[in-house]
Amino acid sequence: MSSATWEDFERIDMRVGRVTAVEEFPEARRPAWKLEIDFGPEIGMRRSSAQITHYAREELEGRLVVCVVNFEPKRIAGFRSEVLVMGALSDAKGVVLLRPDEDVELGSPIG
Repeated sequence: MSSATWEDFERIDMRVGRVTAVEEFPEARRPAWKLEIDFGPEIGMRRSSAQITHYAREELEGRLVVCVVNFEPKRIAGFRSEVLVMGALSDAKGVVLLRPDEDVELGSPIG
């Protein structure tokens, strides 16, 4: 693993958002959901494709998530994914989503 500097970390803008909508994404090569995520008034609504179909739609809607909001958008099967939803990679469970353990304001920065 290569070293990163503090300046590298500071360039990554991670924020807390709330999943407001979850749609099926049958066009994706690997099973995924299309998510709409609210980051509050400063950033607004953003969309993401996430390979987290082991979470039921009901588990995701209304859930707080941690996302990188300043990567270039990525085209996935014609869908514009604007943020990267963060999770821990588990061999047994797949992606386990990161979230704050208490409610915080939407758009709160991760530091």
